[in-house]
Amino acid sequence: MANDPKTNPSRATREEEERDARVKAGADAIDDSASPATDAEADPEVAEHYEEMTERGARQRGEGRLP
Repeated sequence: MANDPKTNPSRATREEEERDARVKAGADAIDDSASPATDAEADPEVAEHYEEMTERGARQRGEGRLP
């Protein structure tokens, strides 16, 4: 990328970068009302399929797995 022209950031850009550098990193707040704690209408077949796939994944052998 030697052919890319150099840029000169504006004062506003530099100020924003400085402000952003002072922000403490972390996760955003979680909105508990966004999703219910439990789903009373979950289909039992879906739950059974989920359990089956979880077990298959745990027993899977192959690339990426340690012997």
